[in-house]
Amino acid sequence: MEIETITPIEARRRQLAGAVLVDVREAHERALGMAEGAIGIARAELESDPQATLPGRDAEVLLICEMGGRSAKAAQTLIDAGYRRVVSVDGGTRRWRDDELPLVQPADLDLDFYDRYSRHLRLPEVGEAGQRKLQQARVAIVGAGGLGSPAAYYLAAAGVGTLVLADDDVVERSNLQRQILHTEARIGQAKVESARTALSALNPGITIEGLPERIGSDNVERLIAEADVVLDGADNFAARYLLNDACVKLGKPMVYGAVLRFGGQVGVFDAGRRRGAMPCYRCLFPEPPPPEAAPNCSEAGVLGVLPGVIGMLQATEVIKLILGIGEPLAGRLLHFDALAMRFRETRLHADPGCTVCAPGREFPGYIDYAAFCSGA
Repeated sequence: MEIETITPIEARRRQLAGAVLVDVREAHERALGMAEGAIGIARAELESDPQATLPGRDAEVLLICEMGGRSAKAAQTLIDAGYRRVVSVDGGTRRWRDDELPLVQPADLDLDFYDRYSRHLRLPEVGEAGQRKLQQARVAIVGAGGLGSPAAYYLAAAGVGTLVLADDDVVERSNLQRQILHTEARIGQAKVESARTALSALNPGITIEGLPERIGSDNVERLIAEADVVLDGADNFAARYLLNDACVKLGKPMVYGAVLRFGGQVGVFDAGRRRGAMPCYRCLFPEPPPPEAAPNCSEAGVLGVLPGVIGMLQATEVIKLILGIGEPLAGRLLHFDALAMRFRETRLHADPGCTVCAPGREFPGYIDYAAFCSGA
């Protein structure tokens, strides 16, 4: 049968006459304002057990959502279940608001949270619970340069509560071609301070901690000890091996990224939490390549947009790890060729003889990583 629809004004009149008005939107939607006197219960919950909310099958029930689509579908479900006097409010809460009918909001509502993250809140895989996880998370980012810039921007926008950035460099004009956290006006400023300015302007509700130091054995654990996820935005092998070893020792997942010329790589090394099941960076590269075989970007160059692609993929993996959703790149290395616009994937396996992450092996201690990577 065709669902009866009524205007918000008519719904208000019937509500005041004794009809039950039910807002079937999700909780985060109702938090931004709902019809005065309405009962708030999400459509799925109402449909699964209408008797828990509604007074009886003969009661007059008015259903309202955001625009009228969900309430009409819920009305059909209730009618099929034997409820005889169910109607849908045409135009939903939007039209209710346009008609200047009374709305209510919780007195202690965090409007910024519900408005800023509204698109996340609509995702069942995230929702309010997931967004609160992001809000409580702490991510350590080594490097506020090419990879750290886009990754930090998107993690800040996503609402990760605390970002810890480590970088001992200052902003140079040559950085601006790819390091989007920084601007012409901040040339000469410490990168972590420039990053704090940019990220705080984007999302003032998060905490930015800057460590204007070169990462070494003496401070790496201070940086990552409280982190939920570590993001590798380093531009040298010594820092990457150090970060890997510390993550294995402390049981932290490391989201790896690297770029050079027109190509990049992304992966997740999670051996610290999953010994023997997942590889660490040393399982992939037991020994660093000779310096002449691995020039850095200042020597070989890099396409400006490439770190943006890889950094955003790293940020995506960080968010997935925090939320526990999807299939992370653990045990997989994703390669990106910008010239061919092509991705390919390499499967990685834990090395049972790895000097750092082999099951049952004691942490061997930190080494002189600069000497190790220089072949000295």
